[in-house]
Amino acid sequence: MKVLMTCDAVGGVWQYANDLSRALASEGVEIVLAVLGPCSLSSEGHRGVTTILSTDLPLDWLASGPQEVLHAGRAIAALAAEHEVDLIHLNSPALAAAGSFPTSVVAVAHGCVGTWFAAQHEEVPADLAWHVDLVRAGLNVADAVVAPSAGYAAAVRDRYDLGSTPQVVHNGRTPAALPDIPPSDHVFTAGRLWDRVKNAGLLDEVAALLPVPFRAAGPVTAPHGETFTARHLALLGVLDEPDLAAEYAQAPIFVAAAMFEPFGLAVLEAAQAGCPLVLSGIDTFSELWTGAALLVTDDEPQAYAAAIERIRFEPGLRQHLSEGARTRATRYTPAAMAQGMLAIYRDLLAQPERRAA
Repeated sequence: MKVLMTCDAVGGVWQYANDLSRALASEGVEIVLAVLGPCSLSSEGHRGVTTILSTDLPLDWLASGPQEVLHAGRAIAALAAEHEVDLIHLNSPALAAAGSFPTSVVAVAHGCVGTWFAAQHEEVPADLAWHVDLVRAGLNVADAVVAPSAGYAAAVRDRYDLGSTPQVVHNGRTPAALPDIPPSDHVFTAGRLWDRVKNAGLLDEVAALLPVPFRAAGPVTAPHGETFTARHLALLGVLDEPDLAAEYAQAPIFVAAAMFEPFGLAVLEAAQAGCPLVLSGIDTFSELWTGAALLVTDDEPQAYAAAIERIRFEPGLRQHLSEGARTRATRYTPAAMAQGMLAIYRDLLAQPERRAA
């Protein structure tokens, strides 16, 4: 089987695509990875990725209008034909709106403007309505639609009035190699701090209530210019993988207060390292981590601070959460993700009549 997979090299979708490609390669699947947006990657060191193509095509969420995205979709279709692939895996459903693909298309929804605003009960601004329209068109053209959690699958179905709920294949992550560093009594979070649905502003208020440092890793300025400013969080900037592993190795209490999250790779990475988890009670986190984390349903900073302090002063609870997070994380592996996607690929290849008109 030969699959053309799209991704970008500036966020979590790169991690997803790289882990999935490696796991699929162990099952005999040949991957052509087409990178949209900025790319400084080479195929060296990426075992299992036969070809990495730097396309110079725009990312849909950074495009200035629909024509750029439609052009990118047509270019991906041409690449698929050129490389004679059996199947196309789009990690941006909007690309499918271009239509006229030479083979079956799987669209994986990792997040979009429509569901982002819906989670905040806000209307999509008029100047972004075209993006919602393209995503809706792409979801309806794709032969299979996949989401990384049941909670997000339902959000996609409801936002775009789909006739059926997207199939669910949980994300997986290869655990980082952790250095031997003593534990530290601090709190940690990681992610796009500029993204207001991640709720970094709330975490900044939580930090003011704690007697220990609350460190935060991730970008504070968005590609489109939005900026987050902290008064109490200790900002670490964007960490590379070794530095991030060094943070996790200290087994801090990991906190995510997101209002919206399709999956949450940073939470999984923290869980793999055995960090006790304090998470917001959104549907995604409840689905993935109930029983293995403290879920906070109150969006007040005092509620998060109280959960953190419980863990700090109850060693038994801390150990229970640490072990529970590490055990739960073993469900979400690249191998399990690859098996879920392979089942969908094989179903499509066995049923060519499911190709969209």
